[in-house]
Amino acid sequence: MSLDQTSAIALLYRRIGFGATAQELSSAVTAGYSATVTSLLGGLGQPDTGADAIVPPTFSPIPSDLRQLRTDIAARQAYFETLRMEGRELITWWLARMVASTNPTQEKLTLLLHGHFPTAISKVHYAQFMYQQNQLMRTQGSGNFTQLTQAIAVGPAMLIWLDASSDKAQDPNENFARELLERFTMGIGNYTENDVRAAAYCFSGWQLNLRTGAFSISALDHSNAPQTFLGYPGINSGTQVIDIATNTEASARYVPSAMWSHLAYPVTPNDAVVSDLAPSYASDHDVGNLLRSIVTNPEFATPTTQAGLIKQPIEYVVGVLRTLSVTAAKIQSRPAGVIDVLADLGQVPFDPPSVGGWGQNGYWLSTAAALSRWQFARRLSQVGDISLVADAPRRSRVAAAGQLLSIPTWSSTTAKALSSAASNPENLVTLALVSPEFVSN
Repeated sequence: MSLDQTSAIALLYRRIGFGATAQELSSAVTAGYSATVTSLLGGLGQPDTGADAIVPPTFSPIPSDLRQLRTDIAARQAYFETLRMEGRELITWWLARMVASTNPTQEKLTLLLHGHFPTAISKVHYAQFMYQQNQLMRTQGSGNFTQLTQAIAVGPAMLIWLDASSDKAQDPNENFARELLERFTMGIGNYTENDVRAAAYCFSGWQLNLRTGAFSISALDHSNAPQTFLGYPGINSGTQVIDIATNTEASARYVPSAMWSHLAYPVTPNDAVVSDLAPSYASDHDVGNLLRSIVTNPEFATPTTQAGLIKQPIEYVVGVLRTLSVTAAKIQSRPAGVIDVLADLGQVPFDPPSVGGWGQNGYWLSTAAALSRWQFARRLSQVGDISLVADAPRRSRVAAAGQLLSIPTWSSTTAKALSSAASNPENLVTLALVSPEFVSN
């Protein structure tokens, strides 16, 4: 069963953006679902006047001799405090971009790719390297997946995150090779331990010039011994490994299954809907085209998809800020409030908890998280623009809350709870912001 057009378009805005405003939803319904898909996806890879107006932070140069910091305790403490502050400025910058974006699909895709290729500033330390990776995902993320994977692999953030410097021919480190196959390209069960070992040899010698951020391959540490990888003999470079892995039949199912799971509801590579998506994706490995295939698939605009995901904290917080017209300038002037609530909810940009990234659905549901959402919703209902609800007659305020949040219909249980708060617009909007209809994605 398909959703009605208004519900389908509201779902579309939530999944490939951060939700529609009342005006956006009204205009999109008039334009129709197909035209809205074209509009939202058409901005991928294009300038974004809103987000691009947010000036990125400046980064201090990396000292030419980091060894000095090992013996100078005061200098080390000062430098790491500088790195910590630059990290917070970077987090604030991206959150402000997401809120200010006139093309939220591009920022949403960047967020999804950050979860697919997770790296954390808590280990990488240098904000400029996280920024470079973030920009790479933004500018190349909607293009060819093989090329994107190649570029991320040699970026400073990933080289540090997965310990490239310790991958030497004499004793290969398998971290990157394993994550490449298990999480980034193919999924468990489609390779052997021998394939991981062979790939590690091919990645040996990959190194980073920490001061300049330049990638190179050390001839002394790289193994030129030919390896057999996924049945291909004579392989001896990391570039070959990535090219082979991303062009396998397993990858042609794994990547669409991962993207469908991010945008619709969790599936495995063996799911029937992945069989629909895989042939087209295998023909070009184009992420933008894959997104179009997902949101135009008959299974997307359905009640199953509508109930398929819980908003991740970043999606939730950014969605609330955009909906209630909280400006990027306000976020940048008081960054601690937003960062702290995301920390309480368990998802801070640029700092996933592990190589596994963040979880889904039940991962975000806890009593502590519910309380943090309530406190955030209450605070934003007091400072955000809720005039659409406040100016409505009392009997129309529940419907107005749905219009404000782009929720076409409330369940009977939610509608009853909202009706009981209709005399107080702030309380009504707070309840609406923590309702199952809004917390679900």
